[in-house]
Formats: sequence, C-alpha cells, structure tokens
Amino acid sequence: MTRFLGLLFITLFLSACSSNDNWRTASREPAGIAPSPETEKEAVIEFYAADAFSWRGWFAVHTWVAVKAKNAAEYTVYEVVGWRVERGLPALYEYQTATPDRYWFGAKPEKVLSITGEKAQTLIPKIEDAVKRYPWANEYTVFPGPNSNTFPAWIGLQVPELDLDMPFSAIGSGYADNE
Repeated sequence: MTRFLGLLFITLFLSACSSNDNWRTASREPAGIAPSPETEKEAVIEFYAADAFSWRGWFAVHTWVAVKAKNAAEYTVYEVVGWRVERGLPALYEYQTATPDRYWFGAKPEKVLSITGEKAQTLIPKIEDAVKRYPWANEYTVFPGPNSNTFPAWIGLQVPELDLDMPFSAIGSGYADNE
C-alpha cells in the first residue's frame, strides 16, 4: 500500500509540473536578453540554454550559439536539432535573425556566455571555422550524444579562448570529447 501511495504521489506531482506538450503553440518570442543589433554595433557572441522541450526539460537543456559581426544587422544562429535528421536534413543548421534569444518552445533561455567588442570580433571567425568542421553535423542521438549540447561544447573545445562553461544539465555536452 505504501508503495502504491508513493507511486500515486510521484505521478500526481509530475503531472502537476508545467510543461508545454504542444510545440505548435509554445512560445518562440524573443526573451529580450540579447543585445539589439540596432543599438549594439560591436561584435557579439552569445551562448544560450533553455529547458529542453516537454518532459525532457525537467532534466536537460537545449543550447545554441549566436554571433554578430561588428555593425551587422543580424545575428547568425547555429544550433543542432534532432527532428531535422528525422526529416532527412542535417541536424546542424544556421539562420539569420535580429532575435537570437527566442524562447525554446515555451522555455525562456538564459545566457551561458556573452562576449562583446574586439574579443568577440577576433573569435567569431574561429567559431565559424569550427562550425564548418563540426563532425556530427548530420547526426543526432538524445543520449549520450551527439545532440544539441554536444555542438556548443565542441565549439568551446575548438575555440578555448571562449572559456565556455556548459551548464550541468547540458546532457550530451561530454560527447564532444569523443572527437
């Protein structure tokens, strides 16, 4: 009986936790934490983390990288997404946007790393070169990796001047050591 009550309590607790199970309606609005390209003319490097989608967010985060060259009107965002592989596309993709800090399907991002100015301008070409060499661009495995957290961790290993410290909940970031 005690075991049943424990299981019932855990089930009720987990069902009460809020998680957005509908990706179509989950927020993708900007969080307002990225420097605006309209006002920040210096180069910018940003690494973000947000709770992973649905129940995975109780345990793990999704991470991505955004860079903006000096005087650029938009950021280039690089990220790895598993459902792209399921559709026959590369897991790694890039896009241009003025708002690299969008919610990750309902989860507000946090900055993992932010660098502006001359240091960012110097490191952006190194990041772009590392992106081109990412060895798992067409692969995605939730655990142990390669996944969305493997990619920024790998960039950090290729560009040690970033001094990137990935979040503890960036499950799969350790897979980057396998190259």
